[in-house]
Amino acid sequence: MHERAASITGQRQIPWQRKHWYAVSLMSCFISVALGETFVQLFTAGTNQVGGNFIWVANGVLLAYLLLSPRWHWPAYLGVAFVALSLAGVFIDKRFLMTNLPLTALNLLEVWISAYLLRRRSNRLPDFTDRAYLIRFACYALLAGPAVAGSIYALIATLWLHASPAHAFLGWAPINSLGTAVATPAFVAIFRTRFRNIEFRKRSLIYPALLAAVTLASFSSLAAPLLTLIYPLLILILIDLGLGFASVATLFIATVGGWYTFHGTGPLALAISTGSAGASLRVQMMVASAMFMLYCASIILEQQKTIQRRLEKIVSLHRLVTDNSRDVIIVADFNGNRSYVSSASELLGGWTPKEAKALTSIELVHPEDQYKAKAAIREMRSGREDTLVECRVRKANGEYLWVEAALRLIRDPGTGLPSGILNTVRDISERKRSEHQLREAYRAVEALALADGLTGLANRRRFDQYMTAEWRRSMRNCQPLSLLMLDVDLFKMYNDTYGHQRGDNCLKQIAEACMDVVSRPGDLVARFGGEEFVVVLPNTDIEGAVQVANEICESLRSRGLPHTGSPFGIITISIGCATLVPQIGRHAPELIAIADHALYAAKHNGRNQVCLGNALEERGEEPNNTALQQAAAVKLA
Repeated sequence: MHERAASITGQRQIPWQRKHWYAVSLMSCFISVALGETFVQLFTAGTNQVGGNFIWVANGVLLAYLLLSPRWHWPAYLGVAFVALSLAGVFIDKRFLMTNLPLTALNLLEVWISAYLLRRRSNRLPDFTDRAYLIRFACYALLAGPAVAGSIYALIATLWLHASPAHAFLGWAPINSLGTAVATPAFVAIFRTRFRNIEFRKRSLIYPALLAAVTLASFSSLAAPLLTLIYPLLILILIDLGLGFASVATLFIATVGGWYTFHGTGPLALAISTGSAGASLRVQMMVASAMFMLYCASIILEQQKTIQRRLEKIVSLHRLVTDNSRDVIIVADFNGNRSYVSSASELLGGWTPKEAKALTSIELVHPEDQYKAKAAIREMRSGREDTLVECRVRKANGEYLWVEAALRLIRDPGTGLPSGILNTVRDISERKRSEHQLREAYRAVEALALADGLTGLANRRRFDQYMTAEWRRSMRNCQPLSLLMLDVDLFKMYNDTYGHQRGDNCLKQIAEACMDVVSRPGDLVARFGGEEFVVVLPNTDIEGAVQVANEICESLRSRGLPHTGSPFGIITISIGCATLVPQIGRHAPELIAIADHALYAAKHNGRNQVCLGNALEERGEEPNNTALQQAAAVKLA
């Protein structure tokens, strides 16, 4: 409610206005309507015009008040307007009191009909820049209201004054319709304008001053061409000061033009003999065309302001997103020439947006990654909508960092053809570091999963994988594959004598002795289980395998680990040695079985020796006692 009152006053309310806004509104309505009636009657006095032909000023003011007020306040406004019009009529001429009262009531009826039809189903405030509201205003306020009141006036004039009904109707309805078309939009604009909030500049006073001079010069003489200068000056006032001031200027034109015209001066008084309403109609037509021009221009200006506000909102949102985003947004063509780079480029790579725009996208990419970027651009050029590229880009200091570029195809709005690429660049250096650490951790876990926890050698799982791979490789290359199987002699007795801790240390010493001898990159030493070890020797014949086995035994013997339970007095090992050239139809477990049989033979023959399993394999015999005794053995001194 207070907002509506503020709309009527057109200015921000001060405290006492907020408290007494209703009384202030009624008082301003009384003064405005009374002044409008008095003004019209006074400046038509002494002419051959009837003041009632210019009553539209008061009607327009009252209709503006009703359209800007709640409907339950209308009776008060109508009552105040009735008193104001009656008192103004008495002040002008006391003899016409009885004549003016019915005409005043008829004018109030016209205003009420127009306001009721416009506000019958909606509490929305008037908006003359809206096309739908303009149509409703034209139908109800310019046609329906004046037509009803004009018909009643024609009936009264026919019965009481014996006048022509058509003449009476045309003397009322068209003039009041034109008056409403001029005054109501003008006063609505005036009431809703906050004049005190408008910023005045020196040039702001030039256009009103020019308009006043041109208006006075135009109507005080017969210089009709000067009238053409009024309209562009009104447009300038509208653009510079707004619709409120332009409406005030229009009313000034109506006042000056009406005064001079009704007194027979000016270009609009040339055809005054056409009838008593002729001068009023001409002035109203001129003012109505001026208001129509102003509202048409204001609609265009309002649309432009709406578009401008939307664009400003979009620009503000765009700036908010780009300035606070850590991702760099780039718009470029397919050749890498950039038309836009967001400010995040300085945070990401140290390049200012201006510097980044001067560089092409490809020249910043690491040479090793340029093929990926070029391939992605080719795909986008051929019509692919989006893709992701991970690459390294050069920073301003010459360093490189990993980024993820999300490429999105841009199409020409008119043709729909691909025209460029929207590139959103994100720093993934931290992610790449995390991925590297994860890979290293995986390798470490994988190494732990394939390593023996006590000796650090490869475990049984790693041995199985390696043995299968080497078997296949040796089969492809037709190369011999040798396998040594080692077992600690009398190890259970050693554990019982010296304890398990000394036993674990003994196993470590044996692992070190093996590693001291086995040094080729392709060889593998693994713990087979318990106190058993295996050595895989790719591309090694039987003589080389025996040599490696003897060196391992000698390396361990040189360490001199005491073992009182052994007939040798020190820790010794027995080794089974086997060599095969893998062939189709044979498998790696056969080589393991031959080496295991040879190890069994070495232990059966007295331990501390290397036994060759190939003699058993060549005869295809099982490792029974006879075969074991016949197996070749190399005893250590």
